Amino acid sequence: MSPRAARPSRTARPSRTARSSRTARPSRTTRPSRTTRPSRTALSARTLSLRLGVPVGALLAWQLAAWGHGSVFFPTPASILAHGHALWFSGPPGRLFLTDDAVAHLLPSLGRVVAGFSLAAVCGIVLGLVLGRSRDAYALCDPVLQFARAVPPPALVPVFVVLLAPGTRMQLASIVLSAVWPVLINTADGVRAVDPLRLEVAAALRMPLAERVLLLYLAAALPRVFAGLRLSLSLSLILMVFSELLPGTTNGIGFQLVDAQTRSDLLTVWAVIVLLGVVGQVLNSALLAVERLLLGGRRETRSPSPTRLRRAGSG
Repeated sequence: MSPRAARPSRTARPSRTARSSRTARPSRTTRPSRTTRPSRTALSARTLSLRLGVPVGALLAWQLAAWGHGSVFFPTPASILAHGHALWFSGPPGRLFLTDDAVAHLLPSLGRVVAGFSLAAVCGIVLGLVLGRSRDAYALCDPVLQFARAVPPPALVPVFVVLLAPGTRMQLASIVLSAVWPVLINTADGVRAVDPLRLEVAAALRMPLAERVLLLYLAAALPRVFAGLRLSLSLSLILMVFSELLPGTTNGIGFQLVDAQTRSDLLTVWAVIVLLGVVGQVLNSALLAVERLLLGGRRETRSPSPTRLRRAGSG
């Protein structure tokens, strides 16, 4: 046999189709389907169960510990909730189940918190926008702002007692002038963080001042504004209770707390403490809902792009 005949023929080599089949990537059908992933409903149900599981477990532990302790000074959550329901929420249906004590003490306290927080939010946002737009004004006022923020809010209440007579005006003044600083400082910091390029575009388009404030400054500062609002809300609730603890107060949750402590009514004391926690949680949840509505569930947002500014200026 000749040497040429001993060589393998060209037809013995693997074809291009065979080589391509070896190097071919697995098809998309081998990937796991999207149906195997948990749905949003399952994730939301799991999150809800986790959020409810911790408070329920804490209440069960409290209930068992109070049963085991058997002390008057440490009542069970069931007795506290029953006493609070009979004290505030066992009224007629025509009055939304509110009792006389709820109308006399709960509603005035809620009115003070909402009014003081609203005034502090409006004043803080307006002053923050003014100071944030001017670097010189912010540099001049920054030491005063930092000093006022460092003063403990309850320390200002005796000053307002001297300047103003005990009553609603004194309580509102203490709430507003103690809760305005987080909103003011956060708003000013957010306004100063606006991109200078967007400011130049807005100036070139000759945008009106109102549109500049809404589309540029307020849009950029909105996440930090809500961060300041959450701090301001907690301070408003604290100052409301503290101002109602002072002599001369005739109504409110704080007044009811002091009155119950004087009469050694421990169930009422515990019920007021639980009620304050519930009120704070409800108000904070409402503020978070507004934040998600305005920010779309995002914690950080960007100011409008130059293209959007051109459209607004041309409009």
